[in-house]
Amino acid sequence: MSDTSHHFSFGEDHLTAGIAIQIARGEIKGTISEASREKIRNSRQIVENIVEKGHPVYGINTGFGPLCTTKISKEETKILQSNILQSHSVGVGEPIDTEIAKLMLILKLQSLAKGYSGIAESTLDRILWHIDNDAIPVVPCQGSVGASGDLAPLSHLFLPLISLGKVEFQGKTITTGELFKATKLQSLDLGPKEGLALINGTQFIAAHAVKVVEKLQSCLSQADIIGAMMIEGLQGSVKPFYKELHALRPFKGNIHVASRVKSLLKGSEIMEDHIDCDRVQDPYSLRCIPQVHGASRNAWLHLKELLEVELNSVTDNPIIINEDLTISGGSFHGQPLAMAIDYACLAASEVGNISDRRIYLALEGNSPGVPKLLMEDTGINSGYMILQYTTAALASENKGLCFPSSADSIPTSLGQEDHVSMGSIGGRKALRVIENVEKILAIELLTAAQAFEFRKPLKSGPILDEIYKLLRKEVPFASKDRVFADDIEKGIKIIQNKIIIDITNNVIKKKNLTLETQFSNEFEIY
Repeated sequence: MSDTSHHFSFGEDHLTAGIAIQIARGEIKGTISEASREKIRNSRQIVENIVEKGHPVYGINTGFGPLCTTKISKEETKILQSNILQSHSVGVGEPIDTEIAKLMLILKLQSLAKGYSGIAESTLDRILWHIDNDAIPVVPCQGSVGASGDLAPLSHLFLPLISLGKVEFQGKTITTGELFKATKLQSLDLGPKEGLALINGTQFIAAHAVKVVEKLQSCLSQADIIGAMMIEGLQGSVKPFYKELHALRPFKGNIHVASRVKSLLKGSEIMEDHIDCDRVQDPYSLRCIPQVHGASRNAWLHLKELLEVELNSVTDNPIIINEDLTISGGSFHGQPLAMAIDYACLAASEVGNISDRRIYLALEGNSPGVPKLLMEDTGINSGYMILQYTTAALASENKGLCFPSSADSIPTSLGQEDHVSMGSIGGRKALRVIENVEKILAIELLTAAQAFEFRKPLKSGPILDEIYKLLRKEVPFASKDRVFADDIEKGIKIIQNKIIIDITNNVIKKKNLTLETQFSNEFEIY
């Protein structure tokens, strides 16, 4: 693979979720290499030759879907491409996040630049222009069934190529006509097959999966850290995290989590203070962190690996192999990602589920030195009791969202497309679950820090101690009731901005510590 530290070659370099995000955020510059351009030109020429010869080839000189047997004349093939973008732009609902729409452009460009789609070089250059200039099409969130490609969202994504639709540009939502006036661009004249190549593919599903991989990784990493804080606050045992135990059941995620948590607890005065206590074992929400967080790690790893295959694949239809072989297949079908996204959705929900259980555990008052409801003067004060109501509500909402979207299929296209993946729905739903988990983890962070307070003057290990100090700068200790919603909002920002991950990395670097395991590289997204 080429060096992608500051540059990425579409169609040639290997794309990962992390690199796609870096391109979307302007940290890496994307280009189309001359080698890729040669493949693109050759594929385009094959399409032109097919049109000249007049032999019927699906999507090039025939209609689409149930109209696949309708022959299209040479003169009408260009009109067909513009019509397909317009007729398929039927999306409804709120626009997707601008970064997800930009990721769709990036992922589509990577697929088309492989040189098997018969698309014009000038069309790809225009897509690259939109990426480089942050002129991001407005794409409604609903309308794809995730099988004949993400037809509706991809159609909206590429309406600006033919001067239609809207874009986010320089902080405003404007029409493509206004964009053209401001930039002197002109509408593209799409050639045979180009419209079909643009709207066939899994880029809506895959772009959501990229965000799922990024945000779920963040939640998993922070759940380990916050779980370790809760173990300290409740004086749980470190023994369930010993490598000798997990070597006998060597799931990658379990080993990774156990090693991380044990490293986070190293050097803790709090843990040393009760090393000889007579408690036999902790409740599962503490003791089984490696098994539960680890299982979610394994699900995340499964999605990441499948997504990486998808990001470097050709997913439109038909595929131009050579002038004698054009294949109309099903590479646009979203099932490979749809099922993995549903798995990741469940994995995310379980992280929130066990986090809620740890919060409840902290309120029971069964840990020596920690008062019931995490406040000494209760009765007149409710303490942290109602915060757990919120996490219970969020955890319950997530359970309702865990029904697998990929378990459903409704035939479309007059039965031509008689099995669909619904992966587009799964992707949107998984992100909603993860956003709820971020809120649950924020409340657990507040709860663990409150429990910490009752361990003073004992100190935590170096990493957790720094995280505690940071939180106390934002959220003071609660000796009486207050509007806890304000505390929760601050906690959510800390989680969403990955601040405790940054603190962890900074302390590791500064003190020459390590949280490494034999599987650390596999649990990265770059």
